[in-house]
Amino acid sequence: MRPDILNPIFRPLTTIPGIGPRLAKLIEKLAGPSLVHLLWHFPSGLVDRSYSPKIIEAMPGKISTITVKVDAHYPSHNKRQPYKIICSDETGSLMLVFFRARKKYLTSVLPVGQVRTISGKTEVFNNQLQITHPEYIVKNDDLKNILLIEPVYPMTTGLSLKVFGRAVRKVLEMAPDLSEWLDPELQKSQKWFSWKSSITSIHNPKSQSDFDNENLFRQRIAYDELLANQLALSLTRCKARKVRGRSISGNGNLRKRIIDSLPYSFTTSQKKSIIEIEKDMAAPHRMLRLLQGDVGSGKTIVALVAMLNAIELGVQAVLMAPTSILAKQHFDTIQTLTKNLGVNCALLTSQEKGKARETILQNLIENKINLLIGTHALFQESVKFHDLAIVIIDEQHRFGVHQRLALTAKGENCDILVMTATPIPRTLVLTSYGDLDVSRLTDKPANRKPIITRLISIKRYDEVIERIRVALTTKDQIYWVCPLIEDLESTDLAAAEDRYSQLHNLFGDRVGLIHGQMKKEQKNTVISAFLNGSIDVLVATTVIEVGVDIPSATIMIIEHAERFGLSQLHQLRGRVGRSGRQSSCLLMYQSPLNRIARQRLEVMRNTQDGFIIAEEDLRLRGAGELLGTRQSGVPEFHIADIATDTNLLNIAHNDASMIMKTDPKLQSARGKALQTLLYLFERDAAIQNLNSG
Repeated sequence: MRPDILNPIFRPLTTIPGIGPRLAKLIEKLAGPSLVHLLWHFPSGLVDRSYSPKIIEAMPGKISTITVKVDAHYPSHNKRQPYKIICSDETGSLMLVFFRARKKYLTSVLPVGQVRTISGKTEVFNNQLQITHPEYIVKNDDLKNILLIEPVYPMTTGLSLKVFGRAVRKVLEMAPDLSEWLDPELQKSQKWFSWKSSITSIHNPKSQSDFDNENLFRQRIAYDELLANQLALSLTRCKARKVRGRSISGNGNLRKRIIDSLPYSFTTSQKKSIIEIEKDMAAPHRMLRLLQGDVGSGKTIVALVAMLNAIELGVQAVLMAPTSILAKQHFDTIQTLTKNLGVNCALLTSQEKGKARETILQNLIENKINLLIGTHALFQESVKFHDLAIVIIDEQHRFGVHQRLALTAKGENCDILVMTATPIPRTLVLTSYGDLDVSRLTDKPANRKPIITRLISIKRYDEVIERIRVALTTKDQIYWVCPLIEDLESTDLAAAEDRYSQLHNLFGDRVGLIHGQMKKEQKNTVISAFLNGSIDVLVATTVIEVGVDIPSATIMIIEHAERFGLSQLHQLRGRVGRSGRQSSCLLMYQSPLNRIARQRLEVMRNTQDGFIIAEEDLRLRGAGELLGTRQSGVPEFHIADIATDTNLLNIAHNDASMIMKTDPKLQSARGKALQTLLYLFERDAAIQNLNSG
């Protein structure tokens, strides 16, 4: 249960006077459904009304707050003409201008002969100083109602700044004083104020410098949010560790035979990862591990060794991939590697139907299948195992956590290994995968040559065509990825179809096309043709999964490369360079390039380290875009920015680790305050883990 002290700020928006259902809907769209969400919607600027000149001193173009006497009203008889009011002080006259004005209202707020204080932007028109639609008109007794420094918030259509600002001030009045959850030494060293002081100061900026990332008030609240995230993940991890697993440690027979049969040696990081995984599997608790490695770093063979460890004991393993193309690729690779080991592998996707599917399901129950590879089809209720012990999930960010759990529920306390070929910056690993242990594959197999990456203007299209012509004589295969135009698949498809048509006219049936709107059977036919060499140039849109291992593909052409994110460019480039043959990547760009686009392409040319590229991508684009807007797993932060708050995240991570060592039940005075912090940032599930633990 949420502590009572937080209840006032977790009430619905409609509890604020003047906020009815219509306005509440707009505020919810902008900030969130509860009062507390208004506190997390920070101002982005301010309006300074402190400039208070005499009329003669007022500077055009500046917001001025001027005390005047109302001299005369000049209503308009034509609706298109403005209503004008002349005011003055001892130094000169000022005209107030109103369009679509109501005379009754204006004569009541600006009665002739009375003194009023007006605030708005001064302008000169026909040599007359004027203010159009003043923002404030108040009596001298009500001067306190003019916000001399007013915060400006990001807004949404239909909601006024005045209404939103008033609502925020109301919530600030309700905000409670909360017991301090910060480590005293940390708070002292960082010179941070209390939570209440910090959140109040953020919404009452005094100058533009208050909007800096380094602002102490903002840093304090950002740290609170990061600490809540890290503590919640630590509690989740702690609970998961308490779930009893099964100790899996095979006799090593199958693993030794497959390692001896490989034409290459494992890299240093592959050896290290295998040791970490086998140690986890032998432990009495469940393995929860993330294996992240760059394109071509050898994740599949590491996963296979882990699965063979289980199969040696007579239990079953499953590997799930996000697409049927990728699942088929895994199946072909693993079946080739294990064909002489007596390991029975099977493939289960939506394409396996009828009697073939029934046979697979029956063999699975009877333990005649040791290793099953598949897609979302594995979630179906009819898929039952004899004794499932380890689950491998490829491209984890393409699946939700609930899907991961649905698959592991098909076995008893299964070990879980999730893999990703998207190199993930450390900050994203900490905030998104903090409930998992991490193994990293940081080096490539010894026989791989670096991919030559060149930037080339789209104006040199003819040279690129000539390059293709030469490559086709040496039996090289080529990917041509068409430009990312916008989020609409149809526009990307049109670009791909145009390019396919042009290339087909030049090279005939040696050119194929693949895109997201094709049926699975059509995609598989095209991929198979590319694999067996009857197609040499594959034109693709960006929406299609082209993660297929085709060693003879040595040229990657990415059209309008400036429109892509770094991580996406890196993933596409990784489709070539998968053999000992020299490969190249041409990044075709449209001139002129802006500074950021030029920077991105230079990074691609200068490094092939996916982790460096991912860090740079995070810095340039932010976390949401890095894994794609549709991907799950990236936490949404209200305040913290993990691209710039790396230092705060590291401190929060270390602090959460220390808390779990010294006060894992959060029972101390600080522990109870930390429980309030978790509720404040709506990490209620973490509290449930604490209570159930």
